[in-house]
Amino acid sequence: MIGGPRGMLEQEVSKPRSVGRTLGRLAGYFKPYWLALVGVAALMIVNAWVQVVTPELLGQAVDCYLTPAVSATLSVGEGASAAQQQRSTTTPEESSSFACWFGAVPADAPAAEFMAGLGRLVVGLIAFFVIGALTGGAMFFLMAWAGNHVLRTLQVEVFAHLQRLSLGFYSRNESGDLMSRITNDVSTIQQAISFALIQVLGGALLLVWIAWNMLALNWAYALLSLAVMPLMAAATIWFSAQARKAFRVTRKEIGNVNAELEESISGVREVQAFSREEANIEAFRASNAANRDANLRAVAYTSALAPTLEAFGYVAIAIVAGVGGVFLLQGQTLGGAAVTLGLIVAFISYVQRFNQPIAQIAVLWTNIQSAVAGAERIFDLLDELPEIVEKPDAIPMPPIQGRVEYCDVWAEYKPGEPVLRGVNLVAEPGQTIAIVGPTGAGKTTLVNLLPRFYDVTRGAVLIDGVDVRDVKLDTLRKQIGVVLQDTFLFSDTVMNNIRYGRPEATDEEVIAAAKLARAHEFIERLPEGYNTVLGERGAGLSQGQRQLLSIARAALVNPRLLILDEATSSVDTRTERQIQAALEQLLAGRTSFVIAHRLSTIRNADLVLVMVNGEIIERGTHEELLAQQGFYYNLYMSQFRRQEQVARAAQRSGDGRPALSQVPDAA
Repeated sequence: MIGGPRGMLEQEVSKPRSVGRTLGRLAGYFKPYWLALVGVAALMIVNAWVQVVTPELLGQAVDCYLTPAVSATLSVGEGASAAQQQRSTTTPEESSSFACWFGAVPADAPAAEFMAGLGRLVVGLIAFFVIGALTGGAMFFLMAWAGNHVLRTLQVEVFAHLQRLSLGFYSRNESGDLMSRITNDVSTIQQAISFALIQVLGGALLLVWIAWNMLALNWAYALLSLAVMPLMAAATIWFSAQARKAFRVTRKEIGNVNAELEESISGVREVQAFSREEANIEAFRASNAANRDANLRAVAYTSALAPTLEAFGYVAIAIVAGVGGVFLLQGQTLGGAAVTLGLIVAFISYVQRFNQPIAQIAVLWTNIQSAVAGAERIFDLLDELPEIVEKPDAIPMPPIQGRVEYCDVWAEYKPGEPVLRGVNLVAEPGQTIAIVGPTGAGKTTLVNLLPRFYDVTRGAVLIDGVDVRDVKLDTLRKQIGVVLQDTFLFSDTVMNNIRYGRPEATDEEVIAAAKLARAHEFIERLPEGYNTVLGERGAGLSQGQRQLLSIARAALVNPRLLILDEATSSVDTRTERQIQAALEQLLAGRTSFVIAHRLSTIRNADLVLVMVNGEIIERGTHEELLAQQGFYYNLYMSQFRRQEQVARAAQRSGDGRPALSQVPDAA
């Protein structure tokens, strides 16, 4: 796993593993839009045909109308040569390499007839240009229409799959990389589908068609005209390879820029607290300079490709004009056919058109490779199987009464490294279970098994005698409320944040839940009250206020099982006393598991579990555990007793302000 912005961007420039397989899978998403693709193919053929025909029409203009007209004019003069007299009696089609599409004019016809024929050809050229423009625009629109529909389907599918993946997947993958899959990678695919793919396919078709037409007109002349093409191909391959390497460095450097930017914005409080603004600015300036230099190197190669190909194109044109002119003036044949002025003009135009697709294909093929690599990463994500899956015969979870059993439960995140070791526990309906212990003891893992965020490695977790692995996930989790220490609030109104777990709740029910959580008073003081839109993750509210909203959210759901990661750990003593009464009402009649950091929670618990290294080493009430004078007793004497002393002092003073040492982390 490559983590962070740097790793994310390194992935973006990797080459695809299997272009054919990935394109085949991507093509499956286009099946509903096959008619649009047929239209794109038809328009592409017409567009290529127009571009191939145009040089031939220029050749016809010369051989069918301009040269015969000049010859006819000269032949009537007194100084006309024998060759000119001979050409004046020959029809244009007999002396031309082309058929005259807009009507052959006799050699001895008046000049007006040649002008009329030339006028018809010019109108035909204009019509072909219009057809080319219309077919090109329609082709790109149809492909973009189909591509955007496919990308919408793909994005929704990826997002839906992300919602179904287990929490274990998110613990191993960074959110920035996952966001890149659904934004940057999809954007790369969109650019390739809407523009690059059509340009490459259309360019390849045009190259083959032009080469075929040139060989059909005069194979020897065609081979001479295309003599520099191997050199052009070699230059294109070399410059493209160098540019690709340079752009890889560029993407890495922009990754460094993004990393610096993300860290500086996320840690702006620490930056200002330690007066590190100037140091951060200097570091950001250095990373931007490296990005600038990398971009200049990449642009140098891409800029050099076009003039190099243009120079080779001029060489090809010189060969066409020079060799053709010599054979024309000497009246010799080339490849068994006569060289006419119209043929030379047509071949010059063919060579010019032949050069353009080569450069386009070279540049855009790199984009297609990047898009295919992005599609591979998206498909890799879609192929990721959720660790928590429902059984085919899973049943709806019956209404929970509240009896919870842990039967010889083992759990691990990495094979061979157990986090829970043979945990046995019975919680009766309505009991409050407090869990204490040092960091890494397995407290959070223990409660995460209840809503089946993770599965046991061995043993079973039963709710009312039903194994949580045998029921449908949504019917299980809807009956379990969770209040975490790190509260997550959405960028939405206060009302909708509380209503998040129960969207159908009325405004009155939301307000009642807020009053229960003692949040109503501060909500009313907000600028728009319950309709105040919160900032990202609840920005603008204190940690205590965010937790009050989280408690209100859980109260509104009215769960039968409740999991609290010490909901009062980030509030002051006065607020804690207010919340404690609300929690007693909220916990009444519900089975609750509380990861406890404060003595007040532990005193009110029906059962206290002491966990160390994934095992329950002590259990009992607060008084019973103190009497044992074991691990819990030592924990109380070192931490909880100090909390008690601080709380009593605050209660005597009446200000409710906690000391810095009031809330040590006992978990």
